[in-house]
Amino acid sequence: MRVGVLTGGGDCPGLNAAIRGIVRKGVEMHGFEFVGVRDGWRGALEGVVMPLDVPAVRGILPRGGTILGSSRTNPLASEDGVGRVRETLAEYEVDALIAIGGEDTLGVAAALAGEGIQVVGVPKTIDNDVAGTDYTFGFDTAVNIATEAIDRLHTTAESHTRTLVVEVMGRHAGWIALHSGIAGGANVILLPEQPFDIDQVCAWVENRFKIRYAPIVVVAEGAVPKQGQMVVKDSSRDEFGHVRLSGIGEWLAHEIADHTGKEARTTVLGHIQRGGTPSAFDRWLATRFGLRAIDTVQDRDFGTMVALRGTDIVRIPLAEATVGTKTVDPALYSEFGVFFG
Repeated sequence: MRVGVLTGGGDCPGLNAAIRGIVRKGVEMHGFEFVGVRDGWRGALEGVVMPLDVPAVRGILPRGGTILGSSRTNPLASEDGVGRVRETLAEYEVDALIAIGGEDTLGVAAALAGEGIQVVGVPKTIDNDVAGTDYTFGFDTAVNIATEAIDRLHTTAESHTRTLVVEVMGRHAGWIALHSGIAGGANVILLPEQPFDIDQVCAWVENRFKIRYAPIVVVAEGAVPKQGQMVVKDSSRDEFGHVRLSGIGEWLAHEIADHTGKEARTTVLGHIQRGGTPSAFDRWLATRFGLRAIDTVQDRDFGTMVALRGTDIVRIPLAEATVGTKTVDPALYSEFGVFFG
């Protein structure tokens, strides 16, 4: 059997570990051949592939990014996109496809499965917002990076007695903000799941100043004030209909400074959260996902996604994994209710 592998959407630490696990087990235990589809669904549309064998995946376990490249191309938005993907697979004699990605990439995979294409999904995203799995790889590394940044910002904030606003990624789900904010000892954590009251945020900030303690505010890029709307950089949309976020941190800093009369600065972590060496957990999880994904191909259990449930790797229908965004459960963030607007 010849298997295609692609990585779609935003890159994240652990992608190469997943590719390595798929190829090594697929070749050594199942006798499969592989091709790498370049740049996500764009390569599937345009017929751009690369050789993928055991030598190609040596030494990539600790590397960030993806050796296959990625893109936010949506074949379902292209004319005869499904037909063009099918033609690429036929041209390179690909019998099955493993799609590694987040909700958008897996949504395309689910649609292709519905059209009879033999596909298996692997969930990745730093946002941890794919339904059906407890964790996605990439998330742990992003949280570690954000937590380290918050730790460093505490010392400079205290030196100048100023508010520091830390903007982290999270369009519709506040998993990074919640985990890094709690781990980093932030004083205010703002999530997309809970619209915040700017007056309450400023009151919390003032309370910290009263005890001569510099406040740290962690905000997800998709957080929305009750008195306003989501802050975006521009109104253009990608092929999946997403606008470009970032800006809520700067808006918050201005509001806090105006309300309190004290200096406030913003740090936007942005793509720093995506880059660099994956954590041990993400290497472990990505490798386990890759190993189980190629077993799923061997079993011809197509139209499914591998997922983490507790400590077990299970298979679930792609339709279940793409039913909606996995957001932070209110019962979870209510445990830390004093931190939220």
